[in-house]
Amino acid sequence: MDKSWMHSDRRSKAYEFGVEAFLNFAVENLLTTIHIRCPCVKCVNLKLFGVGIIRDHVYFNEIDQSYKNWTFHGEPWEATTNASRNVEEDDGHSRYSFVSEEIDMDDNDFGDFGSDPYEFANVIGDGDQPVYPGCRKYTKLSALVKLYNLKAKHGMSDVCFTELLILQGDLLPEGNTIPTSMYEAKKTLCALGLSYEKMHACPNDCILYRKEYEDSTNCPTCGISRWKEGKDSILKEGVTAKVVWYFPPIPRFKRMFQSHETAKSLTWHAARKSIDGQMSHSADSPSWKLLDDKWPEFGNEPRNLRLALSSDGFNPHSSLSSRYSCWPIILVTYNLPPWLCMKRKFMMLTLLIFGPKQPGNDIDVYLEPLIDDLKSLWIGIRGVYDAHNGEYFTLRAALMWTINDFPAYGNLSGCVVKGYKACPICGDDTPSHRLKNGHKICYIGHRKWLPINHPYRRQRAAFNGKPEYGIPPEPLTGEEVLHMVENR
Repeated sequence: MDKSWMHSDRRSKAYEFGVEAFLNFAVENLLTTIHIRCPCVKCVNLKLFGVGIIRDHVYFNEIDQSYKNWTFHGEPWEATTNASRNVEEDDGHSRYSFVSEEIDMDDNDFGDFGSDPYEFANVIGDGDQPVYPGCRKYTKLSALVKLYNLKAKHGMSDVCFTELLILQGDLLPEGNTIPTSMYEAKKTLCALGLSYEKMHACPNDCILYRKEYEDSTNCPTCGISRWKEGKDSILKEGVTAKVVWYFPPIPRFKRMFQSHETAKSLTWHAARKSIDGQMSHSADSPSWKLLDDKWPEFGNEPRNLRLALSSDGFNPHSSLSSRYSCWPIILVTYNLPPWLCMKRKFMMLTLLIFGPKQPGNDIDVYLEPLIDDLKSLWIGIRGVYDAHNGEYFTLRAALMWTINDFPAYGNLSGCVVKGYKACPICGDDTPSHRLKNGHKICYIGHRKWLPINHPYRRQRAAFNGKPEYGIPPEPLTGEEVLHMVENR
């Protein structure tokens, strides 16, 4: 195929005809019009775009003249002795492609490394380096990712994983690139991970040391020091008394859309066939439909996320004598099909609260950074790349449900869940009775929800000695709940 047009003036007819011939050649060979590598001098085949954007780039930025063998656009590889620049760039592109195939990532995932080109180069280099000389199946990076997945899947300790790496290195031929310790493995893999924040907190759960309290050394509410107290009662400045781990969800949602299969699954709810009278997915629920009707601009975009927040406390040491509590805060994405939304890899850990006592009703203090991010998601995050459709869009999300047991429901919602007024539906009209000998509170009045002519309503001896003629109360609306709690 004639490629002399690549050196022609961009305003000439030869260049124009050459660009169209190149695009037709790419579409015919790749069988797609939306996921094609851009060969302009700025993108150098590192980014995927549609035909229209590539045409604009090639005209505005000029085509990369050293790209003589169109291997990324369907042309068979030919061994040539091009200039060193061309060889280096082709090698870089092949490494880039290989990494993305091995660890199942889209090209746009590597946009996270834009602020650190050296980190990007290291990841690409590890993706091209064979695990031992002559190995064609695994590279250093792909082998390490698979080994680390086994560690996470089977709960290996760091010591066990280090010993496994040492044994693996001894079993492989000399010159292998397997790390010899957990520390070296983490240094290699940390570039692929996403950010997290270690936030300082008041030991009494009063505040997080962020925003206006970021530089404070004492809690403005209770006055206790931010720093841990040593055995000699001397404060160790720099050693925080309590730390909370926060994993920002926005970069993780972006990463989900950068996977072709996951991005497609996130719109499954809109493409499925619903069955009248049957609820096969959360999209059939009244709350989902209410959100679509009340905010149609949100509901018209199937990629907008519907989320649920789940939380509960547990003792990680599995010992009742140990005074330790751990509270994970997890986001569940209900856009996914039923067989995926409850999978472990789609349950997003956002907060980890741990310490000698549980946060209780003060859990809202720790939820502040998550609430800020959820507010940003409701407004919209621009420039999110959808790998399935090959385009950028504005991502929005809404928190629709909470998943927890009854005590945790009280902590998260602020609703009373114990005592005489413990029913969230009945509220102040909760029918309750304190047992004379057991000194416990029991709840009566369940017969209100039976049909008005049900025989149980007239029975006395089997219940509290009284007939029941009441009607069930109406649950509070969201506006009524907001009015009750907004000034507290």
